[in-house]
Amino acid sequence: MNALEKVFAIFMAVCLLYLFPLSHMFEQEDEISYLVAFQSVTDFVDRVRDKGYITPRMYNEFEERLSATGNSYDIDMQHARKRYTPVYQDPANASTFQNRIEVHDEIWYQSQIMQILFPDNALPMDQSERRYELHIGDMFEVTIKNKNPTQAGVFHSFLTQQEDSSTRIFIPYGGMVRNEDD
Repeated sequence: MNALEKVFAIFMAVCLLYLFPLSHMFEQEDEISYLVAFQSVTDFVDRVRDKGYITPRMYNEFEERLSATGNSYDIDMQHARKRYTPVYQDPANASTFQNRIEVHDEIWYQSQIMQILFPDNALPMDQSERRYELHIGDMFEVTIKNKNPTQAGVFHSFLTQQEDSSTRIFIPYGGMVRNEDD
């Protein structure tokens, strides 16, 4: 066995004994983080769809569950409502109805929702003014994606000597609001 074969054999042994198991462990850690994040998103969205509102406490619990994965996330919430507007030639005269209805989507984004949940005043967390209301038939969606590199991403970057800019955890989830609790 010449020196080149010995170096190659040592390199393969190191890869098989250390690098591949380590890579597999980090990939499993990312999968577990994904599953925890997915469960957190689906639980939060389904609670909002069943209750018809979001409270600061619900949102904080959602963020806490996400942070348990050890990753930080960009959270994007959207609330959409359809508006049906009859078309009149003269809006002051009901007999000028044009036999058609226009559909408009009203959309509220993350910043608008957060402004209601966490206003710039010192209202208590359970104050009704800090509750974001939705209605039956509205659409509510949450999308999260990781901001920080995950363990598997860092390890792959180390091995390939290239920056891993891919988002490893990306979860969009939403649906129609089913209920309104008081």
